Amino acid sequence: MARIIGIANQKGGVGKTTSAINVAASLAVLEFKTLLVDADPQANSTTGVGFDLHNITNSLYDCMANNTPAEEVILKTEIPSLDLIPSQMDLVGAEIEMINYPNRENVMKNCLDAIKDKYDFIIIDCSPSLGLITVNSLVASDSVLIPVQCEFFALEGLGKLLNTVKIVQSRLNPNLQIEGILMTMYDGRLRLCNQVVSEVRKHFDEMVFDTLIHRNTRLSEAPSVGKPAILYDSESKGAINYLNLAKEILQKNNMTKMSNAERILE
Repeated sequence: MARIIGIANQKGGVGKTTSAINVAASLAVLEFKTLLVDADPQANSTTGVGFDLHNITNSLYDCMANNTPAEEVILKTEIPSLDLIPSQMDLVGAEIEMINYPNRENVMKNCLDAIKDKYDFIIIDCSPSLGLITVNSLVASDSVLIPVQCEFFALEGLGKLLNTVKIVQSRLNPNLQIEGILMTMYDGRLRLCNQVVSEVRKHFDEMVFDTLIHRNTRLSEAPSVGKPAILYDSESKGAINYLNLAKEILQKNNMTKMSNAERILE
């Protein structure tokens, strides 16, 4: 039975899609069967793992609006243990089409329920908004991973998202948990970055992942060639950061018996 993790933040530019792609790829490289669900109409996760949008015939939109079975939409990626449910711009229209659906908040959950036995993890790249598709993603998820850029404006967005999570917990998905808060775009040379990390750790304590995602050129370059960082440059700082994050997620969910020495890559 898959653990479903939504990666969400309504503030754009915080590394949400980068995190979705690279967390999914890292879990797959660690030999956990993983499905990446691109729930963002911009479809950056789809192109980021090597697919041309012009060649996509079926997408998440078809699952949600046309009742196409999810297994008919799944694509195989370059990593053997990583599959994808792609997105297209059509997904924007799904919110309008679903508005009169009964139980419209549960459409994505129903799509994924049919296939979650086939995977260890399902990673959902949520849209940078708090619309119906994002609500669907949170209802379908067991937990939510929140990427937060190391700047003070990001802290305001974090509070709003946590309020949304509380609403979803109280009304739609009482089992939804916080997988963790992930600090992204970290530069240890900057006092501001260190202050933000310190503030977030002080307020949210154990909810914050130990792993920091450093600013890294290779992470920025990898989507341009349609590869996760671990395939583009496995020795880059960004690839190692996300492998460490994947190991931390596994530890948190008691899915590995690694020793402390094995948890961190040098």
